[in-house]
Amino acid sequence: MTCQIAVIPGDGIGKEVMEATINVLDKLDLDFNYVYGEAGDECLKKTGEALPQESIDIVKNSDACLFGAAGETAADVIVRLRQEMKMFANLRPIKSYPNTNALRDDIDFMIVRENTEGLYIADMEKLTDEGAIAKRVITKSAEKRIIKYAFDYAKKNNKSKVTGVHKANVLKKSDGLFKEIFYEVSENYPDIESEDFYVDATAMYLITNPQDFEVIVTTNLFGDILSDEGAGIVGGLGLIPSANIGENGALFEPVHGSAPDIAGKGIANPLAMMLSAVMMLRYLDENIKADKLENAILTLLNQAKVLTGDLGGSATTKEVEEEIINLL
Repeated sequence: MTCQIAVIPGDGIGKEVMEATINVLDKLDLDFNYVYGEAGDECLKKTGEALPQESIDIVKNSDACLFGAAGETAADVIVRLRQEMKMFANLRPIKSYPNTNALRDDIDFMIVRENTEGLYIADMEKLTDEGAIAKRVITKSAEKRIIKYAFDYAKKNNKSKVTGVHKANVLKKSDGLFKEIFYEVSENYPDIESEDFYVDATAMYLITNPQDFEVIVTTNLFGDILSDEGAGIVGGLGLIPSANIGENGALFEPVHGSAPDIAGKGIANPLAMMLSAVMMLRYLDENIKADKLENAILTLLNQAKVLTGDLGGSATTKEVEEEIINLL
Protein backbone atom coordinates (compact mmCIF):
# COMPACT_ATOMS: atom_id res chain seq x y z
CA MET A 1 0.00 0.00 0.00
CA THR A 2 1.33 3.41 -0.97
CA CYS A 3 2.11 5.74 1.94
CA GLN A 4 1.71 9.47 1.45
CA ILE A 5 4.52 11.41 3.09
CA ALA A 6 4.20 15.15 3.69
CA VAL A 7 7.56 16.85 3.10
CA ILE A 8 8.14 20.33 4.53
CA PRO A 9 11.78 21.38 4.04
CA GLY A 10 11.29 24.76 5.75
CA ASP A 11 14.15 27.23 6.13
CA GLY A 12 17.95 27.34 6.02
CA ILE A 13 19.70 24.00 6.12
CA GLY A 14 16.31 22.30 6.37
CA LYS A 15 16.13 22.35 2.58
CA GLU A 16 19.62 20.91 2.18
CA VAL A 17 19.30 18.05 4.65
CA MET A 18 15.81 17.25 3.38
CA GLU A 19 17.00 16.94 -0.21
CA ALA A 20 19.79 14.60 0.87
CA THR A 21 17.40 12.48 2.92
CA ILE A 22 14.78 12.14 0.18
CA ASN A 23 17.52 11.11 -2.27
CA VAL A 24 18.61 8.41 0.17
CA LEU A 25 15.04 7.20 0.79
CA ASP A 26 14.58 6.90 -2.97
CA LYS A 27 17.25 4.18 -2.96
CA LEU A 28 15.32 2.04 -0.46
CA ASP A 29 12.60 0.98 -2.89
CA LEU A 30 9.79 2.35 -0.73
CA ASP A 31 6.22 2.71 -1.91
CA PHE A 32 6.07 6.37 -0.87
CA ASN A 33 4.32 9.30 -2.50
CA TYR A 34 5.87 12.61 -1.42
CA VAL A 35 3.70 15.72 -1.24
CA TYR A 36 5.57 18.96 -0.59
CA GLY A 37 4.37 21.85 1.56
CA GLU A 38 5.79 25.20 2.64
CA ALA A 39 6.31 26.60 6.14
CA GLY A 40 8.71 28.85 7.99
CA ASP A 41 10.31 32.28 7.66
CA GLU A 42 10.58 32.26 3.87
CA CYS A 43 6.99 31.08 3.58
CA LEU A 44 5.90 33.98 5.82
CA LYS A 45 7.64 36.49 3.55
CA LYS A 46 6.19 34.87 0.44
CA THR A 47 2.60 34.22 1.52
CA GLY A 48 2.05 36.25 4.68
CA GLU A 49 1.67 33.04 6.72
CA ALA A 50 4.32 30.97 8.43
CA LEU A 51 2.11 27.88 8.14
CA PRO A 52 -0.51 28.10 5.39
CA GLN A 53 -3.68 26.04 5.67
CA GLU A 54 -2.64 24.19 2.52
CA SER A 55 0.44 22.82 4.31
CA ILE A 56 -1.65 21.83 7.34
CA ASP A 57 -4.04 19.96 5.04
CA ILE A 58 -1.14 18.16 3.37
CA VAL A 59 0.08 16.94 6.76
CA LYS A 60 -3.44 15.94 7.85
CA ASN A 61 -3.95 13.92 4.68
CA SER A 62 -0.60 12.11 4.93
CA ASP A 63 0.53 9.01 6.78
CA ALA A 64 3.53 10.85 8.21
CA CYS A 65 5.42 14.12 7.82
CA LEU A 66 9.13 14.84 7.37
CA PHE A 67 10.01 18.36 8.52
CA GLY A 68 13.34 20.07 7.93
CA ALA A 69 13.71 23.22 10.02
CA ALA A 70 12.10 26.58 10.71
CA GLY A 71 13.83 29.80 11.71
CA GLU A 72 12.27 32.59 13.79
CA THR A 73 8.78 31.24 13.06
CA ALA A 74 9.51 27.79 14.54
CA ALA A 75 6.98 28.19 17.35
CA ASP A 76 4.27 29.34 14.93
CA VAL A 77 4.94 26.32 12.74
CA ILE A 78 5.80 23.38 15.00
CA VAL A 79 3.58 24.24 17.96
CA ARG A 80 0.62 24.80 15.67
CA LEU A 81 1.21 21.55 13.81
CA ARG A 82 1.42 19.70 17.12
CA GLN A 83 -1.88 21.23 18.17
CA GLU A 84 -3.62 20.64 14.84
CA MET A 85 -2.52 17.01 14.75
CA LYS A 86 -2.90 16.41 18.51
CA MET A 87 0.71 15.22 18.66
CA PHE A 88 0.88 14.49 22.37
CA ALA A 89 4.23 12.66 22.52
CA ASN A 90 7.62 14.09 21.66
CA LEU A 91 10.32 11.42 21.36
CA ARG A 92 14.01 12.28 21.61
CA PRO A 93 16.43 9.35 21.37
CA ILE A 94 19.74 10.02 23.14
CA LYS A 95 22.35 7.62 21.82
CA SER A 96 26.13 7.64 21.63
CA TYR A 97 27.53 7.05 18.15
CA PRO A 98 31.10 6.13 17.14
CA ASN A 99 33.61 8.91 16.46
CA THR A 100 31.61 11.57 18.25
CA ASN A 101 32.18 13.55 21.45
CA ALA A 102 29.81 11.43 23.55
CA LEU A 103 30.62 11.21 27.26
CA ARG A 104 30.42 7.42 27.07
CA ASP A 105 29.97 4.84 24.33
CA ASP A 106 27.10 3.00 26.08
CA ILE A 107 24.45 5.76 26.22
CA ASP A 108 21.13 4.72 24.70
CA PHE A 109 17.84 6.01 26.12
CA MET A 110 14.62 7.65 24.98
CA ILE A 111 13.10 10.82 26.42
CA VAL A 112 9.30 10.77 26.14
CA ARG A 113 8.00 14.30 26.63
CA GLU A 114 4.39 15.37 27.05
CA ASN A 115 3.70 17.77 24.21
CA THR A 116 0.33 19.43 24.74
CA GLU A 117 0.21 21.12 28.14
CA GLY A 118 2.43 22.22 31.02
CA LEU A 119 3.75 25.76 30.51
CA TYR A 120 3.64 25.57 26.72
CA ILE A 121 -0.02 26.31 26.11
CA ALA A 122 -0.85 29.28 23.90
CA ASP A 123 -2.55 32.24 25.60
CA MET A 124 -1.69 30.97 29.10
CA GLU A 125 0.97 33.66 29.59
CA LYS A 126 0.15 37.31 30.18
CA LEU A 127 1.71 40.58 31.27
CA THR A 128 0.60 42.23 34.49
CA ASP A 129 1.33 45.58 36.12
CA GLU A 130 3.97 43.87 38.23
CA GLY A 131 5.53 41.75 35.49
CA ALA A 132 4.14 38.58 33.96
CA ILE A 133 2.26 35.42 34.88
CA ALA A 134 2.39 32.00 33.21
CA LYS A 135 -0.08 29.24 34.03
CA ARG A 136 1.04 25.60 34.16
CA VAL A 137 -1.64 23.09 33.29
CA ILE A 138 -1.38 19.41 34.25
CA THR A 139 -4.38 17.17 33.52
CA LYS A 140 -4.98 13.59 34.56
CA SER A 141 -5.90 12.48 31.06
CA ALA A 142 -2.84 13.94 29.30
CA GLU A 143 -0.35 12.73 31.89
CA LYS A 144 -1.84 9.24 32.03
CA ARG A 145 -1.69 9.09 28.22
CA ILE A 146 1.99 10.08 28.02
CA ILE A 147 3.06 7.84 30.90
CA LYS A 148 1.22 4.88 29.38
CA TYR A 149 2.89 5.67 26.04
CA ALA A 150 6.31 5.57 27.74
CA PHE A 151 5.65 2.18 29.34
CA ASP A 152 4.24 0.80 26.08
CA TYR A 153 7.33 2.08 24.27
CA ALA A 154 9.56 0.36 26.83
CA LYS A 155 7.65 -2.91 26.44
CA LYS A 156 7.72 -2.79 22.63
CA ASN A 157 11.43 -1.96 22.50
CA ASN A 158 12.65 -4.42 25.16
CA LYS A 159 13.51 -1.74 27.68
CA SER A 160 13.45 -2.83 31.31
CA LYS A 161 13.05 0.47 33.16
CA VAL A 162 11.03 3.71 32.96
CA THR A 163 12.03 6.79 34.93
CA GLY A 164 9.46 9.44 35.81
CA VAL A 165 10.89 12.96 36.18
CA HIS A 166 9.15 15.72 38.14
CA LYS A 167 9.56 18.34 40.88
CA ALA A 168 6.90 17.09 43.28
CA ASN A 169 8.78 18.27 46.36
CA VAL A 170 8.08 21.89 45.34
CA LEU A 171 5.22 21.68 42.84
CA LYS A 172 3.26 19.50 45.22
CA LYS A 173 -0.11 19.63 43.43
CA SER A 174 0.81 19.59 39.74
CA ASP A 175 3.90 17.40 39.84
CA GLY A 176 2.47 15.54 42.81
CA LEU A 177 -0.33 14.50 40.49
CA PHE A 178 2.19 13.47 37.81
CA LYS A 179 4.06 11.27 40.28
CA GLU A 180 0.85 9.71 41.56
CA ILE A 181 -0.33 8.86 38.03
CA PHE A 182 3.14 7.53 37.14
CA TYR A 183 2.98 4.87 39.81
CA GLU A 184 -0.67 4.08 39.12
CA VAL A 185 0.17 3.35 35.48
CA SER A 186 3.33 1.43 36.41
CA GLU A 187 1.23 -1.17 38.26
CA ASN A 188 -0.03 -2.37 34.87
CA TYR A 189 3.55 -3.17 33.78
CA PRO A 190 4.94 -5.49 36.48
CA ASP A 191 7.82 -6.65 34.26
CA ILE A 192 9.16 -3.11 33.84
CA GLU A 193 11.06 -1.42 36.67
CA SER A 194 9.77 2.04 37.61
CA GLU A 195 11.62 4.80 39.42
CA ASP A 196 11.29 8.55 39.79
CA PHE A 197 13.72 11.46 40.27
CA TYR A 198 13.44 15.20 40.75
CA VAL A 199 14.28 17.06 37.56
CA ASP A 200 17.32 18.82 39.04
CA ALA A 201 18.75 15.50 40.22
CA THR A 202 18.05 14.01 36.81
CA ALA A 203 20.00 16.82 35.17
CA MET A 204 22.99 15.79 37.28
CA TYR A 205 22.52 12.05 36.71
CA LEU A 206 22.49 12.60 32.93
CA ILE A 207 26.08 13.78 33.33
CA THR A 208 27.26 11.35 36.01
CA ASN A 209 25.34 8.16 35.12
CA PRO A 210 23.73 8.51 31.67
CA GLN A 211 24.15 4.79 31.01
CA ASP A 212 21.62 4.00 33.75
CA PHE A 213 18.63 5.45 31.87
CA GLU A 214 16.44 3.53 29.39
CA VAL A 215 13.19 5.50 29.06
CA ILE A 216 12.53 8.88 30.70
CA VAL A 217 8.99 10.28 30.80
CA THR A 218 8.27 13.83 31.93
CA THR A 219 6.23 16.97 31.43
CA ASN A 220 6.64 19.51 28.64
CA LEU A 221 9.17 22.05 29.95
CA PHE A 222 11.30 19.52 31.82
CA GLY A 223 11.39 17.29 28.74
CA ASP A 224 12.43 20.20 26.54
CA ILE A 225 15.37 21.08 28.77
CA LEU A 226 16.54 17.52 29.45
CA SER A 227 16.38 16.68 25.74
CA ASP A 228 18.95 19.33 24.86
CA GLU A 229 21.12 18.30 27.79
CA GLY A 230 20.88 14.77 26.44
CA ALA A 231 22.07 15.99 23.05
CA GLY A 232 25.05 17.60 24.75
CA ILE A 233 26.20 14.38 26.42
CA VAL A 234 26.32 12.55 23.08
CA GLY A 235 28.16 15.21 21.12
CA GLY A 236 25.63 17.85 20.12
CA LEU A 237 22.55 18.35 17.98
CA GLY A 238 24.00 17.14 14.67
CA LEU A 239 22.99 13.51 15.28
CA ILE A 240 19.73 13.98 17.19
CA PRO A 241 16.43 13.10 15.48
CA SER A 242 12.98 13.50 16.99
CA ALA A 243 9.39 12.41 16.52
CA ASN A 244 6.05 13.95 17.39
CA ILE A 245 3.41 11.23 17.69
CA GLY A 246 -0.30 11.96 17.91
CA GLU A 247 -3.80 10.69 17.53
CA ASN A 248 -4.01 11.81 13.91
CA GLY A 249 -0.50 11.41 12.58
CA ALA A 250 3.20 11.87 13.24
CA LEU A 251 5.93 14.34 12.34
CA PHE A 252 9.66 13.61 12.25
CA GLU A 253 12.38 16.26 12.35
CA PRO A 254 15.99 16.88 13.32
CA VAL A 255 16.38 19.18 16.31
CA HIS A 256 19.27 21.30 15.03
CA GLY A 257 17.18 24.17 13.66
CA SER A 258 17.71 26.17 10.46
CA ALA A 259 21.36 27.17 11.20
CA PRO A 260 21.34 30.37 9.09
CA ASP A 261 25.11 30.81 9.61
CA ILE A 262 25.88 27.83 7.38
CA ALA A 263 22.74 27.73 5.21
CA GLY A 264 23.47 27.64 1.50
CA LYS A 265 27.08 26.53 1.95
CA GLY A 266 26.37 22.84 1.38
CA ILE A 267 28.18 21.76 4.55
CA ALA A 268 25.26 20.88 6.85
CA ASN A 269 25.25 17.47 8.51
CA PRO A 270 22.24 15.54 7.10
CA LEU A 271 22.49 12.59 9.52
CA ALA A 272 19.98 13.91 12.08
CA MET A 273 17.44 14.31 9.27
CA MET A 274 18.24 10.80 8.02
CA LEU A 275 17.90 9.38 11.54
CA SER A 276 14.53 11.15 11.78
CA ALA A 277 13.61 9.29 8.60
CA VAL A 278 14.67 6.05 10.32
CA MET A 279 12.21 6.85 13.12
CA MET A 280 9.52 7.50 10.51
CA LEU A 281 10.20 4.17 8.81
CA ARG A 282 9.79 2.36 12.13
CA TYR A 283 6.55 4.24 12.79
CA LEU A 284 5.29 3.01 9.40
CA ASP A 285 6.43 -0.57 10.20
CA GLU A 286 9.13 -0.46 7.52
CA ASN A 287 11.56 -1.99 9.99
CA ILE A 288 13.78 -3.81 7.50
CA LYS A 289 14.36 -0.61 5.52
CA ALA A 290 14.85 1.31 8.77
CA ASP A 291 17.55 -1.16 9.86
CA LYS A 292 19.24 -0.90 6.47
CA LEU A 293 19.42 2.91 6.60
CA GLU A 294 20.49 3.01 10.24
CA ASN A 295 23.23 0.43 9.60
CA ALA A 296 24.52 2.52 6.69
CA ILE A 297 24.72 5.57 8.97
CA LEU A 298 26.54 3.55 11.66
CA THR A 299 29.01 2.24 9.07
CA LEU A 300 29.70 5.77 7.82
CA LEU A 301 30.37 6.96 11.39
CA ASN A 302 32.56 3.94 12.18
CA GLN A 303 34.66 4.44 9.05
CA ALA A 304 34.98 8.17 9.84
CA LYS A 305 36.11 8.92 6.29
CA VAL A 306 33.15 11.03 5.09
CA LEU A 307 32.10 13.32 7.93
CA THR A 308 30.92 16.92 7.99
CA GLY A 309 32.74 19.66 9.87
CA ASP A 310 30.72 19.32 13.08
CA LEU A 311 32.00 15.74 13.36
CA GLY A 312 35.61 16.66 12.67
CA GLY A 313 35.61 16.04 8.91
CA SER A 314 35.46 18.20 5.82
CA ALA A 315 32.77 16.47 3.74
CA THR A 316 29.86 18.32 2.15
CA THR A 317 26.22 17.45 2.60
CA LYS A 318 26.19 15.97 -0.90
CA GLU A 319 29.25 13.82 -0.21
CA VAL A 320 27.62 12.36 2.92
CA GLU A 321 24.48 11.65 0.92
CA GLU A 322 26.45 9.91 -1.82
CA GLU A 323 28.41 7.82 0.70
CA ILE A 324 25.21 6.67 2.44
CA ILE A 325 23.82 5.67 -0.96
CA ASN A 326 27.02 3.75 -1.71
CA LEU A 327 26.74 1.95 1.63
CA LEU A 328 23.12 1.07 0.92
